Amino acid sequence: MLRFNKDILFESGQLNHDLARKSVRGGMATMGSQGTQLVLQMISTMILARILTPSDYGFIGMVFVVINFATMFKDAGLSMATVQKDKISHEQISTLFWINVLISVTLGLCVLAGSPLVARFYGKPELTAVTAVLSVSFVLSGMSIQHTALLRRHMRFGSLAIVNIASQVITLAVTILLALAGWRYWALVGGSLATALSRVILTFFFCPWLPGKMQKGTGVRGMLKFGGHLTGFNFINYFSRNMDNILIGKFIGADALGLYSKAYQIVYMPLTNIRNPINAVAIPVLSSLKNEPERFRRYYGKIVFVMAFCSMPLMAFCVMFAEELILLIFGAQWLAMTDIFRLLAIAGFIQPVTGTRGALLIACGQSKVYLALGSITAVLAVTGFCIGIIWGVIGVAASVVFEIYAQQYPLFSIAFRYVPGSFRELLGNCWHVALISWFSVLCAKGIVILVPELKNLSLLWGSMAMAILFFGLFLIIPTTRKHLQDSITIMKKGFSLR
Repeated sequence: MLRFNKDILFESGQLNHDLARKSVRGGMATMGSQGTQLVLQMISTMILARILTPSDYGFIGMVFVVINFATMFKDAGLSMATVQKDKISHEQISTLFWINVLISVTLGLCVLAGSPLVARFYGKPELTAVTAVLSVSFVLSGMSIQHTALLRRHMRFGSLAIVNIASQVITLAVTILLALAGWRYWALVGGSLATALSRVILTFFFCPWLPGKMQKGTGVRGMLKFGGHLTGFNFINYFSRNMDNILIGKFIGADALGLYSKAYQIVYMPLTNIRNPINAVAIPVLSSLKNEPERFRRYYGKIVFVMAFCSMPLMAFCVMFAEELILLIFGAQWLAMTDIFRLLAIAGFIQPVTGTRGALLIACGQSKVYLALGSITAVLAVTGFCIGIIWGVIGVAASVVFEIYAQQYPLFSIAFRYVPGSFRELLGNCWHVALISWFSVLCAKGIVILVPELKNLSLLWGSMAMAILFFGLFLIIPTTRKHLQDSITIMKKGFSLR
């Protein structure tokens, strides 16, 4: 049953029961969901990029700097506190539900009141109305936070997959219809509101739980503290990940921001669809294994390998075939983003693997360390953006590459003092994937260059050649073949369980 039985929502004894089966099924459901969402996002991007302009995307990108900033506070880290805590009660989650709703309403009112300031900052009077309308999404999205957390806690990833896919289909339909009707950037606003409303309705359907009243003395103080550390991290991380958009929008303009934001989106779209489903399954499982170091390390090693296997060859391909991909997805009018796209893909090559650091610390309840390391990352990122902006958009993209590679060894070394594992083990689970990815894509690019007849079909032949070389090497080399066989075994188990 995809619709959850509300009578067992607060039972904790069955969470560790049949953990392997749940994690495999959850992983399959979530990966299937993310794959479908990726296809829908690509379809949406290809259609809308031919209807809307870089200026339209840059215009909305200016507003979303503010919207995304406010959005990170509405959760307050309380959803992850619900997922991670060993035991919960109806009274606790009811209290957290109303806290989330109050925060969301307050944020919506703040965004509404601050909409004229957003327009004044960018010198665009039209942004007042756009920001005011988008403030409605806070109230809507805040209502489903705890319901979603309960579904994740019980690994009901099939239900969450339906919510994600259905809401994205609705968003896609609304956005395209409005864009075709000539609403320009307002089409993107309408799609955002459609997302918030559809997710609330669908989440309530699959988790039919009605919260009680807010109460004192329910033991939520520890959960609030845990959530506070996560919110602090999100607050700091927001500036480190959005200062590039702020600087480009303020000092270069909407066209440049449109190119940069779309390049960033198209690179991180597949990475997000790889990272999020794996982390969604991994955090509850790792949380249940935090008192068993050896099992924890083995499971984490599998996560690192899967992250690398799914993302590294893809990003290597994006680096070598950047121009062909942009022509296919966006059209010739977007070719100015090629160098930006290529630099961000180089950064994205290791990002899903390095992003597992957060999952490790959250699963082990080390939210304070998570916040401290996030602060270090933020300082490095903002410093890089401020220096990079001197050389324009390319300089900002180059700073992303430098920042993400320079920080990994010291930050992981600190993290592994508090969780099972080591940096050497981390590299041991992914270095061979990195080498094979670059070797395969370089060979594929060479084949396309050396055979002029393939020029008009370089993307097709290049992708085929790389896929053959990549998987061929995994089958030939014994150590890599073992890793691949383990992954195939996991996938087979997932299908058989269905």
